[in-house]
Formats: sequence, structure tokens, C-alpha cells
Amino acid sequence: MIMDKLKLTSSEIGTLWGEYVNGTMTDVVIRYMFSIIEDESIKNIFEDAIKTFEKQKKQIVTFMENEGFPVPIGFTESDLNKGAERLFTDIFCLTYLHIMTLHSMLGHTTALGVSVRKDLRDFYDSCDNDGKKMYHQTIELLLEKGNFQRDPLFYPAVNPEIISSQDFTDGLFGKGRRLSAPEIISISFNLKKSIMAKTLSIGFSQVTQTKEVRKFLEHSEKTADEQIQSLSDIMHSDNLPIPKSWETEVTTSTDSPFSDKLMLYHIGFLFQAAQSYHGAGLASAMRTDLVKTYESAILKNLMVTKKWFNLMVQNKWLEQPPLAPNRKEIAKEK
Repeated sequence: MIMDKLKLTSSEIGTLWGEYVNGTMTDVVIRYMFSIIEDESIKNIFEDAIKTFEKQKKQIVTFMENEGFPVPIGFTESDLNKGAERLFTDIFCLTYLHIMTLHSMLGHTTALGVSVRKDLRDFYDSCDNDGKKMYHQTIELLLEKGNFQRDPLFYPAVNPEIISSQDFTDGLFGKGRRLSAPEIISISFNLKKSIMAKTLSIGFSQVTQTKEVRKFLEHSEKTADEQIQSLSDIMHSDNLPIPKSWETEVTTSTDSPFSDKLMLYHIGFLFQAAQSYHGAGLASAMRTDLVKTYESAILKNLMVTKKWFNLMVQNKWLEQPPLAPNRKEIAKEK
């Protein structure tokens, strides 16, 4: 078809590049977790996840090679230290897969939204279906094992209501109204992501071989914890429960399963992704205390990602994505 003969646009090659790098990172972690999981029902889901990405990876490579783009380095077996001691419990591994599935679903949807070629649209459509299948599997198993905490319940009002006062936006000094359902969506979502970032920072800081990486991970843990506390205080003020923390699901092992490059990149990925979630929370917030909380989180995340970028570049661990052609440099070559 003519549509399939179209050259890849910058957006299309950008999504393929990101899918490969982030996908190979997650794949290495999932392969390690598969090797330590004892629960057969959890192990079976991880086996499906490994097979699913292997299929997707081959297709991404084909797309890029057919267009003459170099396949990214990403993450490989060299970033996995086979035989490392258990760093996480089985239930944390399942929770990790659930959270990363949410990330991948959002990524597939974004990629589909910027793809024009039919073969790419079909590919991301299939990726989305794979993600939805994994999402259902992880939730069902977490529920079955009693380890999935649902968001706070709401009791129905008698009738629809109209906002009648500007006090609706006031969330300071105890004068504000209760949290709205749309606001709780973002708070809960951001809490779960920050809890995951904090837990991984704790685990990775135990096993990293580099003093500078450990210092960064301790900083990322502290930043994530501050954001958890800020959002939790807002929930508690309305007598609403917060998601479960996972720090106790990290063992005391100091035997690193991963390269420092992978661990540092992973935390950077989570903090960069958090920016979009905090931004969505800011957009839905109609209380001043929430607005201030999200603005503070976004600013602190920028500081974390700046340190992350400098450390990645310093160690020559940050792979360069495809760039637009430098017309001035090309002209000089003549």
C-alpha cells in the first residue's frame, strides 16, 4: 500500500526509538524478576511479558532497519548480573509489572496518536492490546492475592450540584472544600508512581557499586518521599486512605542484579514520566493547596532530572536520540 511506503516522520522514529530503549530497560528488570519469583501464578505472567516484548522488539528493529536508522543500544544481557541474590519479594515484582504496564499503555497510546503509516498504526494497536491484556492479568492476580488497594470509595449524592462559591478553589488554612473525584484520580495515580520510584531508589541504592550513583539515588528517594508525604497529608485531611507503601518488600541484599547504568536510567525515566502525571494533576486541580503541591513537585523533579542528566552524561551512559539534520554543518562540508 502507498501508506506503508511513506518515510518515517520525526515523531514516528522518535516513538520507535523510545519504545526500544525503555522497553529493553524494563525487559532486563522483568527477566531478573522472572529468575527469582517463586510463585508460579506470578511467574507465568512474567513469562508472558517476556515473550510479548520479544515479539514487539523484533518488529521495532525491522521498522528501523528498513528505514536505514541505526537500532539503539538500549539495554542488553550485559546490564543483567545473572545469579544475583533476591532484591525484591514476589508481590513487589507483580506490582512493578502492573505499574510498568500502565506506563507502556500510555506510551503506546501516545505513539499511536502520532503515527500515520498504517503498518505503524497496526503495530501500536497490537501493542495496546497486549498492554491491556497484561493490565487485566496483573490486576486480577493482585486482587486475588489481596494486594491491590483500590482508590477511595465515594458515596453518591442525592442530586447533581452546581458550584456556587469561589471558596471552591480554597484549600488553605482548613477553609477549603473536600477533594473532588477528578482530583483524587490524579492524587492516587501520582502517589502510586512516587511510591514505586521511592521503593526502587531504596533497592537500587543498596546494590549500586558507585558512590555518586548512590548519592543520587538517596536524593531521588528523599524527593519521592517528600512528594508522597505532601499528597498523603492532603488525602488524610479528608480522612481518605492512601496507597500501600512497598519499602518492606525490598530485601537486605547488597548483591546488584543490574548495571549502574540501568538503575540510574530507570530512576530518571520514572522522574521524567512523573512530570507529565504531575502536569495532569495540576491541570485538574481546583484547590490552591493542590496547585502549590504540584508546582513544588514539578520544580523538584526538574532538579532531580538535571542531576540525573549530568551524571548519565558524565559516565557516557546516555544514548543520543535521532536528531534533526544540522543544515549549517552540512553546508560547511561542501
